[in-house]
Amino acid sequence: MTPVARTLEVLELLQSAGVRTATELAERFDVDERTIRRTVDRLRDLGIPIEARPGRYGGYRIAAGWRMPPLMLDENETVAVLAGLLAVPGSGTVPTGHTATATATAIAKIRRSLPARLAARADALLAAAVVGSPDAAPATDPEILLTAADAVRMRRPLTLDYRSGEDVLTRRTLQPHDLVAHRGRWYLVGLDSSSRQRRTFRLDRVRALRPLSGTFPAPAEHRPLEDLLAGFARADYRYRIDLRVRAGYQHIRDRLPAGLAIIEPLGDGADSEIRWWRVTIHAQRLDWLPPKLLALECPVVIDEPAELRDVVRAAASSLAAMAGCDQERPTPS
Repeated sequence: MTPVARTLEVLELLQSAGVRTATELAERFDVDERTIRRTVDRLRDLGIPIEARPGRYGGYRIAAGWRMPPLMLDENETVAVLAGLLAVPGSGTVPTGHTATATATAIAKIRRSLPARLAARADALLAAAVVGSPDAAPATDPEILLTAADAVRMRRPLTLDYRSGEDVLTRRTLQPHDLVAHRGRWYLVGLDSSSRQRRTFRLDRVRALRPLSGTFPAPAEHRPLEDLLAGFARADYRYRIDLRVRAGYQHIRDRLPAGLAIIEPLGDGADSEIRWWRVTIHAQRLDWLPPKLLALECPVVIDEPAELRDVVRAAASSLAAMAGCDQERPTPS
């Protein structure tokens, strides 16, 4: 990291929290404390009032009341921000939850600050845009989201009060590794101190989040989004579905995404585009699977569970009945 980049990062960290110690900042940037002191001096030379608090709980902080200069956006940047806010779930006329309310007020503030010509164009965008409703996702408290982000960035352990999908409230201690947004939800992934296993938590189910003292080592190199989706596909649900599917890999993956299915090659044919694959799905219910299997439009063999074969037969019977194969079609009146 260049000295300029480190200086900007230190400024951002000092703005995001109360006090940062020299030791904490040195560990964060993998430099010595003397380098941090030089970085702080560089910020002071730029006119930023950074105070040093002595003592055991001392450190650096920005003087109370100091604010960065106003953010200036050009015309294209303003339109891009508005378009992005419009696409946030719940940003319409009837917002629900913390995020939706904040999004609606942010749009209103940006609109009021625009010059007349650009305001007219923004009004056209706000009036004409029709934003489809995504799958309903519970709102995440912004304070919990920001606390989680700070802990991930600074490698600080957390305690969290978590309500599971079965409505069971537990308290966990976590080394947070990743903060991932997927399909309208935020997920916090890290090392659970009690089980010593990586665990995934939906932030909208977190009731309280508190940072602890100290830091933890950086996790091994990994791919946060890919690991999250793989965890979804391996989740411990009621049924494990084992299929054999003959098609190209991408053909299957386009219809069964990474968060849903594990796809592995079977036997020979590694160099062939069309071949047999082992597809594994974990699911709590089976009733939604027949349409998914039909959409594959290729040979599929159901190995396990036997209950899925019964569900597919029942679905096929219903479809045949709808097509009039098993009964006379009613005469229109």
